[in-house]
Amino acid sequence: MTGIKTTGEKKMMFFSGRAHPELAEEVAHQLGVGVVPTKAFDFANGEIYVRYQESARGADCFLIQSHTAPINKWVMEQLIMIDALKRASARSITVIVPFYGYARQDKKHRGREPISARLIADLMKTAGADRILTVDLHTDQIQGFFDGPVDHLFALPLLADYVGAKVDRQKLTIVSPDAGRVRVADRWCDRLGAPLAIVHKRRDKDVANQVTVHEVVGEVKGRVCVLVDDMVDTGGTICAAADALFAHGAEDVIVTATHGVLSGPAADRLKNSKVSEFVFTNTLPTPGELELDKITVLSIAPTIARAVREVFEDGSVTSLFDEQ
Repeated sequence: MTGIKTTGEKKMMFFSGRAHPELAEEVAHQLGVGVVPTKAFDFANGEIYVRYQESARGADCFLIQSHTAPINKWVMEQLIMIDALKRASARSITVIVPFYGYARQDKKHRGREPISARLIADLMKTAGADRILTVDLHTDQIQGFFDGPVDHLFALPLLADYVGAKVDRQKLTIVSPDAGRVRVADRWCDRLGAPLAIVHKRRDKDVANQVTVHEVVGEVKGRVCVLVDDMVDTGGTICAAADALFAHGAEDVIVTATHGVLSGPAADRLKNSKVSEFVFTNTLPTPGELELDKITVLSIAPTIARAVREVFEDGSVTSLFDEQ
C-alpha cells in the first residue's frame, strides 16, 4: 500500500462574527448545528483578534457576518476570520454576507471615484474566501466582481407572500421608488398579480441622501401601494416617494425592503411618516430606537440555511427559486 485511505465523509462547520449574532444563531438552529465557539476581542488600539476554539482542518466552513454599523470594523473582522480559517487548513470557506457592504459603490459615476464594491470582493478573495453567499445585492453585476461562485439569494418570496396575505389584492399596486428598481417591482407584480407604478426621482449628485421626487407614473389613486426597494438607509428616498404617492391619492402605503440599514435620521423619518407599515428582513439588526409598531421584521434565516445546505450537499441553490 502506497497511500492512506480516508473515510471521505464531509464535515460542515458554522462560524459567526460579532456583528449580528442573533441571525447567526437562527441560521445555525435551522441547520441543526452549533456556532463554533470563537474567541474574539478588540485590543486597546482597535485591532481585532480572533481564534477558533475548535479545529477546522479539512472542514467545509461557512462564515456569516453582516456588514452593519460600524461597517468598517465588521468588514475587517470578517477578513481576519477568513484568514484564520485559511491558515487553519479549512477545506473550503464560504462567506455568508446577508448585507454586502459598499454595494452602492458599484460603478464610477464621475471621475476619480472608487469602485468599492469590487474592492470588498477582492479583499475577500485575497483573504481566502472560496465562495460568497449573499442576499439581494444592490445591483446584480456585483456578482461578477468576485472571482469564484456567488450565490445570490432573494427575499422577494418572503416579503411578497407576507404582503399578499394581508392586503386586498384587488386594490394592490406595486411601486418602484426609482427606475433602477423597476425590474424587481415587475417580479412582485407577476407574483401578486398587481399593476405597476413608478416614482420618478432626481438625486442631487453633490449632496448625499438628497432626493427630489418629481412625478408618479401609473394609477395609484385609491390604491394600496407597496413600495419595494433593496434597502432603506436614512429613509429620505422612500419617505419622499411615499409622500408623492399620498399626494397622488393613494389610500395607503406599505414599504418593503430587504435591508433595514436605518442610519442617521431614519428613526425620526419613519416615526413621522404616513406609511402604515415598514417591512424588512433581519439581514441587519434593527436599532433599538426603531422598535415601532409600524415596523415588521421577517426572518431570512430559513432561506440562508436552505442555501447553505444545498452548497454543502453539492445541490442546487438556484432550485430554491425555480418556482418563483
